[in-house]
Amino acid sequence: MKVAVIGASGFVGKAILNELLNRGNEVIAIARDTDKIDITDANVTKVAVDVLDTEKLAAAFTGSDAIVSAFNAGWTNPNLYDDTIKGAEAIQKAVKASGVNRYIFIGGAGTLQIDGKQLVDGPHFPKEIYPGASAVRDYYKTLKQEKELDWVFFSPAIEMHQGITTGRTGKYRLGKTSPVFNEEGRSILSVEDLAIVIVDELENNTHHQEQFTAAY
Repeated sequence: MKVAVIGASGFVGKAILNELLNRGNEVIAIARDTDKIDITDANVTKVAVDVLDTEKLAAAFTGSDAIVSAFNAGWTNPNLYDDTIKGAEAIQKAVKASGVNRYIFIGGAGTLQIDGKQLVDGPHFPKEIYPGASAVRDYYKTLKQEKELDWVFFSPAIEMHQGITTGRTGKYRLGKTSPVFNEEGRSILSVEDLAIVIVDELENNTHHQEQFTAAY
């Protein structure tokens, strides 16, 4: 496959980039600053572009079989909510303009539901990430109205961060709109295994125009 990865310099995007390369795929690695993509590989084409430049972004997608967005407007960004919405909508517009049909958007765990209520609306949801999480949730409402693209909205496990050190195990369980919990009552997954989930989805095309999640 040839896959375009948006946010390829970030925590999640870089893991997906590595997993794609490990399986022999070609990658169009897209980031605002490609100097942060410290990978030298003949199967990687680095493209520096701002996601709001939809014309240039659509051109960058040319020739790809699928597009994965690991876009993040920056957790410390004072305009995180607005920039997340604008960026996600611009990416979707560029995907449609490019003619590439398969699109996977990496969202957040906040959109997952317990007893019919999204985690982002819970009383214990971390305030410091609420602007970004609520923006992703609100963008998902927009994405659900998309009828033309073969899109997927992936929500990571509740615990999916740089402190998870299990590494690449290749083991995970899938869910749809609710978190997947282990025997200890934790929803947890390493970024390396998140990347496996995404590349498995690219290879198998199991989900279409829906949300899904994964955890151990």
